[in-house]
Amino acid sequence: MSNVQSPKSGARERETSSANVQGASANVGHWTLDVGQPPADVGRSTLDFGLSVTDLRKSFPTPAGESIEVLRGVSFSAGAGEVISIMGASGAGKSTLLQLICGLEAADHGSILAGQFAIERATSSALARFRNQQVGFVFQFHHLLPDLTAAENVSLPLLITRTRRNPAIQRAAQMLAEIGFDTRMSTSVVGHLSGGEQQRVAVCRALIKQPALVLADEPTGNLDTATGDEIARSLISYAKERGALVIIATHNRALAERCERTLVLRDGKLYDA
Repeated sequence: MSNVQSPKSGARERETSSANVQGASANVGHWTLDVGQPPADVGRSTLDFGLSVTDLRKSFPTPAGESIEVLRGVSFSAGAGEVISIMGASGAGKSTLLQLICGLEAADHGSILAGQFAIERATSSALARFRNQQVGFVFQFHHLLPDLTAAENVSLPLLITRTRRNPAIQRAAQMLAEIGFDTRMSTSVVGHLSGGEQQRVAVCRALIKQPALVLADEPTGNLDTATGDEIARSLISYAKERGALVIIATHNRALAERCERTLVLRDGKLYDA
């Protein structure tokens, strides 16, 4: 479903019904990530009714004491199983929008509703639970812990929720094996891996808890074409097989064209491409 500002008058809203969540293996081209069965319903934090963003505004102060308005009334909605790309110039506010959606940043104005969970009204502890239980974030620069192994990095979301270390590491190693990592690579510190290998680790970390919402910020920006294509396929396939909502901020037009819907962030507002 869609509710996006359009520069053309009379643009009609589109609606996309939510897909049923099914446990399955996500076909990712050369990789197969066994995402297993969906986690138990966690109540207010589910995305059963999709994501709705209304009149979102965000500004940042400058050293000169002025204010730069990055988002000037962004509105859109999306349903489970959708893959949406958000394009825009550098500095347009794509990363800011993703951070607002998952509650890493607070909006100046507007509302964000994930299912029945109101992001802008939630406490910091409720937001932390929501992110850990329902959100997977893929960063452009990985944000892995360089002194930990690949398996240890992937297992971190499980360890944070007090999963025992051995089962968490075993599950992480299983996911890594499914994308072609052998035991040596899984037990190597990530600082010794290539950029493409590190991004694969980051994708496994984002998906290990089977999130209902995946936010990817320029996930292919620093990768070669082949690796970037496989990363894109993994995210798109995960959305379809898991019934998750995937939102990708990107400069990559080829990646955007593979998504079901492309939105453009320009002058602080979001438009249909």
